[in-house]
Amino acid sequence: MIVRILGEGQYAVDDAEVSVLDGLDSVLMHAVDSGDEVAFAAALDALIAEVRRTGVAVADDSFAPSDRVVPFSDSTLEETRSLLAEPGADAGSDDR
Repeated sequence: MIVRILGEGQYAVDDAEVSVLDGLDSVLMHAVDSGDEVAFAAALDALIAEVRRTGVAVADDSFAPSDRVVPFSDSTLEETRSLLAEPGADAGSDDR
């Protein structure tokens, strides 16, 4: 699976890690839905750390569609809400 961290790049993550990433993503989305900025920051940090820990960076000159997209590491809750609310935005995937 290819995971893009916005502003950073793509990582190839083994499919065996999907359930862990799904759990961290659920915590992140709950924080967004509840408007909890502190929980959001902690969940985003945990999700990004897990992608970096389990993934292998994809070369900058190689480009593949991303299966998942993670917000910028310094994103705020409101910026993430805005990204998710954009018309045509498909949270979690990147067809570019």
